Amino acid sequence: MFHLSQWLILVLFSLSVSASVAAEGSVSDANTTCNFDSQKQIAVDYQQLQLPAGRKANTVVPYGKVWAPGGKPLTLFTNTPLSIAGKNMADGAYTMFVVPEEKSWTLIISKSTDISGKYDEANDLVRVPMQFGKLPQAETAFTAYFAHVATDQCNLRLDVGKDRAWVVFQRK
Repeated sequence: MFHLSQWLILVLFSLSVSASVAAEGSVSDANTTCNFDSQKQIAVDYQQLQLPAGRKANTVVPYGKVWAPGGKPLTLFTNTPLSIAGKNMADGAYTMFVVPEEKSWTLIISKSTDISGKYDEANDLVRVPMQFGKLPQAETAFTAYFAHVATDQCNLRLDVGKDRAWVVFQRK
């Protein structure tokens, strides 16, 4: 089990690696956090991908393929055990990819912590069908954020264009 200090070291390492990667044009580093309490939280680092002016999301998002937005997978850090779609996750670090479709998305949580963008199915911990809906107005960037919807529950929401996909992380 990770202690808070180990978790903080992982987060700081990830941020330093992210800062050292040169962002090109429409990609920038971003993160989101959900606090279950003052000591237990989950955090996601990701590449915020700006959509080119005048282009729709479906011209940038690779429908039907494993996608690491901005060329890097989302990186999940948790210092508390979690459950997602009935699958238990120990505290630690993971990478996440998405498989977007026109009317549904799948979240892939990988045991790998390789942030190069290379996907290896052998490292899949779980594939989770995400809930999906349409936004009233198009978002101009791929954005990830948490909604703390209950004491031990955080929803990770992924928005791009008019698409919104979300999944529930439950603290164990």
